[in-house]
Amino acid sequence: MPAVTVIDATEVAPRAAADGLIVRPTVGPATGFDALEQAVLECPPGRRAELSVGEVEETLFVLAGAGVIHVRGQAQRLEPEAGVYLPPGTRFALECTGVQPLRLVAVRVPDPSPGPPSPAQVRRLSDQELEPATTQREFRILADPASGLRSATHFVGYIPTDKAPDHFHTYDEVIYVLDGQGVMHAGNLARPVAPGSCIQLPARTVHCLENTGSEPMRVVAVFRPAGSPAAAFYPDGRPAYTASSAQPTGIQDTLQRRRDL
Repeated sequence: MPAVTVIDATEVAPRAAADGLIVRPTVGPATGFDALEQAVLECPPGRRAELSVGEVEETLFVLAGAGVIHVRGQAQRLEPEAGVYLPPGTRFALECTGVQPLRLVAVRVPDPSPGPPSPAQVRRLSDQELEPATTQREFRILADPASGLRSATHFVGYIPTDKAPDHFHTYDEVIYVLDGQGVMHAGNLARPVAPGSCIQLPARTVHCLENTGSEPMRVVAVFRPAGSPAAAFYPDGRPAYTASSAQPTGIQDTLQRRRDL
């Protein structure tokens, strides 16, 4: 069984393509994890990178910069906190239109579930519904089977400063820390995490991603098979979340106050 792994994306040796795109492969087959493959992409200002999804499904999440994604003759604007779904067989181009590099987290989902093809799409995080999860955590879904991503769920999670009990999920997951400081606990593992930390989390691994900072932590993640980010279980198998236990957390109010400063 693959192990929980925590990697700092900035410490991963970059691979540069002929079109200038910089790729930092973080977790996936190279780290013993075949369920999902994560990488951080960087397109320099003024450059355009031509790419192909191949036989997998792929998600993108914009970390920083401004740009455009070109798919089938159509151009859609990219900005921080935009999520992208790309179905199998898609050929596309990333173009950086700003003065800073366009940086994205890419996750490839191999062996996608069969089904009719869905078009590529771009969704803004702020347009997605906020939903409750385990121990007063919250999330917004960027893509799942309801919106075209057949095999997985792509979401952003909000983690309060209260430590969650140990729990597990029945899905395999890759995580990228967007904001905040914390510790990833799993068995004897206790690894600090910060913005840029990448985590591979095999299914049924008892763990806790603890927020040790004074502000909410945010992560962007993809898991398969698809489902709800709220689906979690205590080590004894009891469900860790029920809809009747959901309570307002105030995370969004805290984040809005921080943006208004």
